[in-house]
Amino acid sequence: MAAPAPSQLYDGRAHRGSTPRGLPWRAGLCMAHYESGFDTSFVDHNPDGSSEYGIFQLNSAWWCDNGVTPTQNLCHMECRDLLNPHILDDILCARQVVSSENGMTAWDSWIRHCSGHDLSEWLKGCNMHAKPDAKKINNS
Repeated sequence: MAAPAPSQLYDGRAHRGSTPRGLPWRAGLCMAHYESGFDTSFVDHNPDGSSEYGIFQLNSAWWCDNGVTPTQNLCHMECRDLLNPHILDDILCARQVVSSENGMTAWDSWIRHCSGHDLSEWLKGCNMHAKPDAKKINNS
């Protein structure tokens, strides 16, 4: 993952269909698939001595503190906290990455597999905006 610099959201505007704090669902799902295979406990070690953690493969040199790598710790968290199935903190940290100058291009997998592709398939069948049918609920 490339080094961050402060900037704007992913494309400079808020996204409908976003995770808490602005990480676009489709983008996040595509990127997480190629970064970790959705494995929240995945750790990858880099030749520079840094490591990448969790479902979004957040780098210890920039985003979290692993107690080994000199770090900017821009997400103000320990890297081990990215390795559990409770991913809200991972999402919030990934949002920090998206808010950096590099945005989604901070992830090589985004550039290679997701950017410029139709990402609608990542939410196909999710019906994320469905509202409960009050008639069905009351008749149950």
